[in-house]
Order: sequence, then structure tokens, then C-alpha cells
Amino acid sequence: MSVEPRKKRLNKKDAYKYMTRLGWNPTYQKEEDVFPFLEMEGLKIHDWEAWEDPFRMTMDSYWKLQAEKDKKLYSIIDAFAQNNAQKNISDARYVNALKLFLTGVTPLEYKVVQGFSHAARAFRGEGASIACQMQAIDELRHFQTQVHTMSHYNKYFDGFHDYSTMHDRIWYLSVPKSFGDDASTAGPFEYLTAISFSFEFVLTSLLFVPFMSGAAYNGDMATVTFGFSAQSDESRHMTLGLSAIKFMLEQDAQNVPIVQKWMDKWLWRGYRMLGLVAMMMDYMLPNSPTSWGEAVELYIEQNCMALYKDLEKYGIKVPEKLINTIVAEKGHLSHQVWNIFYNHTNAAAFHTWMPDENKMNWLSEKYPDTFDKYYRPMFERYIELEKKGERFYSEVLPLVCQTCQIPLGFTDIEGGNPHVYTHKTSEFNGEIFHTCSDGCKEIFDAQPEKYIQAWLPPHQIFQGNCGGATIPEVLKWYKIEHGVDNMDYVGSPDEAMWNKLKNK
Repeated sequence: MSVEPRKKRLNKKDAYKYMTRLGWNPTYQKEEDVFPFLEMEGLKIHDWEAWEDPFRMTMDSYWKLQAEKDKKLYSIIDAFAQNNAQKNISDARYVNALKLFLTGVTPLEYKVVQGFSHAARAFRGEGASIACQMQAIDELRHFQTQVHTMSHYNKYFDGFHDYSTMHDRIWYLSVPKSFGDDASTAGPFEYLTAISFSFEFVLTSLLFVPFMSGAAYNGDMATVTFGFSAQSDESRHMTLGLSAIKFMLEQDAQNVPIVQKWMDKWLWRGYRMLGLVAMMMDYMLPNSPTSWGEAVELYIEQNCMALYKDLEKYGIKVPEKLINTIVAEKGHLSHQVWNIFYNHTNAAAFHTWMPDENKMNWLSEKYPDTFDKYYRPMFERYIELEKKGERFYSEVLPLVCQTCQIPLGFTDIEGGNPHVYTHKTSEFNGEIFHTCSDGCKEIFDAQPEKYIQAWLPPHQIFQGNCGGATIPEVLKWYKIEHGVDNMDYVGSPDEAMWNKLKNK
């Protein structure tokens, strides 16, 4: 009996080569027709082969490891559901942080799938193309696991339905949506700078680490598991972001000012979007493991600054003006964002509340220079109004920034006027456009033709594009059921369900 000799196992280099093989040269079409986006950004690329796919060393084990991660994740999701673990979270107020994540972040993950798929097609280099394809697959997995994990809460609490429609329509969700739209309508290299570098490499820790540790602090182990499962992919994504930046900088010295402009723009745009995370960390988590101010000190003042300094050898400079603004605002940002949402809770797809005495004391400890001086008196005034039955609900939406679409509700901290709202204006083609800060004004002024096309929610209501002119009509178009999905947590169906689950 003869035995077929076993074929020799391919080494990693050959295995990667046979699994990819996208590096063909066009022969019957012009290269500029096959890759039409390569010239539009003004970068000079001399050697595409210099960009190696950072995923290449893990390609052969990628599918097995991802399958094992998913198997463990779905086992924990099943166990969470079968053991009615929704009863074990700290308080039903925590669920509102999940609603904000599901409507704000999860659809953005799917947008990133589309963006990286487009970037993979647009790049000339094989390494860049494969790396973008692999990240698109990762992001699709993140989108799916987030939806599957949080779907359990939809059985018990309101506000988890129709999250994708909410993402496209609700006023405050235009902040993450406009971030994704802005990035995906840029060229492929700017897209990678926006997502892979500025967000994944510089800012992702400000989103995922506090959110997942917050979930752990509040008893939500299913969310913790999907978070860590996704976070283990982020290290590869960070590698792609840094390799993209270094590739552009090393190809030609004339690329440096272009890359510097993109890095600064997307650092600021990412920071503005994370204002929603600041509110979540300090106010929406019943038990907060860390404050927004502490996170800024670690991830921006230390890590981000160190990253910029590492790139100084290429000619990249630290954006001192932007960093100074971020540092100046760290003691104010979360309080001002929560104040905006508390007053507009009738048009939000989650509940709000005033912090109790324990939470206020925690905020006083974390923000000794600002909370007791500026925000505790204001919130105690709100509590008094609630007790007297004079709770205020805004009947209109705030003016939003033409660039980042954050409401113009931040004050002039750097200028020493914490009670005065910041407001910048730009003129283009005879019209006035409003922005929230110097950072957003500079972004607008650099590309006014792009940002005048922004879909601004308050303006769209006035133009009759949001189901009607009244609050009930707009809420119906938002897919928000008034009195169920919005308004105060106290007295809500969510509170009633929580009391039922806890036998109160």
C-alpha cells in the first residue's frame, strides 16, 4: 500500500502571496482610469512596494483566531440572556449609555466598512489594498457583534429599535454621522488619516477603554466581552494607521504639509465628536471608573503628544493651539454637554436626569476647579425647579456648528469667559456660516465648498424635510415615541421595568 507524501506546508510569505495576489498591472486600460483617486489629493508616491501590509504576519491565523473569539463571545451573550443578567446591572440609567452607543457608534462602524472597501479599491499598492480589505472585514464583524450583544436589552427597555434610521435623522446623531460622511467623501489617503490614524490610533482609547471599563463597573459583562473582542482588533488597525502616515511622509518631503493638515483636522473633528463620550463617562454611567478629564490627561496630553513628537523627525509639528483648547476644556466639556441634553431631552432617544448627591460629590472630587464653581449651582437649581413642577424643556433645537454639527453650547474657556458662548462666523459666496470654535472655523475655511453642503438638522426642519414643523411630527419622523423613548428617566417605562425586574 502506497501512501501519498504529505505536501509541504507553505511558509508565511508564500501563503500570504497566494491568499492575496491583487498586485496586477493594468494592460488595456490607463492606470489613471483604473485608479482615478490617486492624483486628487496632491500626494507624491514614488514606490508603492514600500508600503507593506501590516496584517501579513497574522494572515494565516486570522480566520481561526476570529472564529474562536466569536465562539467565546456568543457563548457569553447566550449565558447573559439565559441568566437574565439584565437584572444585575447597576441601574437602568446605565442602559441609556448603550442606546447612545448603538445609535451613534454602531452605524458608524458600518459606514467604516464601506469606507475601507472603497479605499482598498482606490489604492494602487497591493499591501495597502489588502490591509484596507482586512480592516473592512473587521469593522463588519464589530458592527454585527455590537448589534447582537445589545439586542438583548431591546426585550426589556425602550429606545433600541430602528437605530439605523435614528442615526440618519436625529439631530445630535448628525455629529458622528457627519464625521463619517466627511471622511468617506475625502480621498483614500485622507480617509486613512481620519479613521486609521486620528481615530483608531489617537482617539479610539478614549471611546472603547472607558466605555468597556464602564460596562464592567456597571455589571454588563456581555458588552465588556464584545468590547474587548473588538479592541483586540484595534491594535492591527492602529498599525495600519501609523504605517499609512509614515508611508506618506517617507515618500516625498512635499507630502508633509498635506499630512500635517489632515492630522490636525481629524484630531479636532474626533475630539469634538467624543464630546458625547465625555457626557456618557461622567453622567450616564451610574458607576464611573474614570472621568473624562482623567482620560484626556492620559490619552491626549500624554499618548497623543508623544505620538506627534515621534513624528517630528519627518517634519510634523505638535498642534499646540488645538491641544491647548482641549486641555482648557477638559474640566468643562462633559458638564456643558449634559446640560444641553438635559434641556433638550424631549427630542432625544434616551432619558436624562439630574445627578444625585453621590454623583455630584464624585464630580466635585474629579473636577475640583470647575464643578462646584460653575455647574453644581446650576444643576441644584434644575433640581429645585423639578421639585416645584417647573422642569424646563426646550421647544426648539439649538444652532449647530456647520463643521462638526455640535450645538453651539460651549463657552469661551480659553478666553477666560466661561459664561460666554463661543461662536465663530465665516462668509462664503455672500452667506454667513456659523462654527463652534477656531478649530472648526479653520476646517470650514479650508474647504467651504464641501461644508456648505452639510445636512444640518435644525435647518432641515425649517425647510420641511423632517416630517413637519411641530415637535410631535418631527419625533414621529425620528422614530421616537414621545413619553416612552425620550424625556426624564424618573417616571419613564424604563424605570417601571427596572422596578419590576428588581421587585421594587
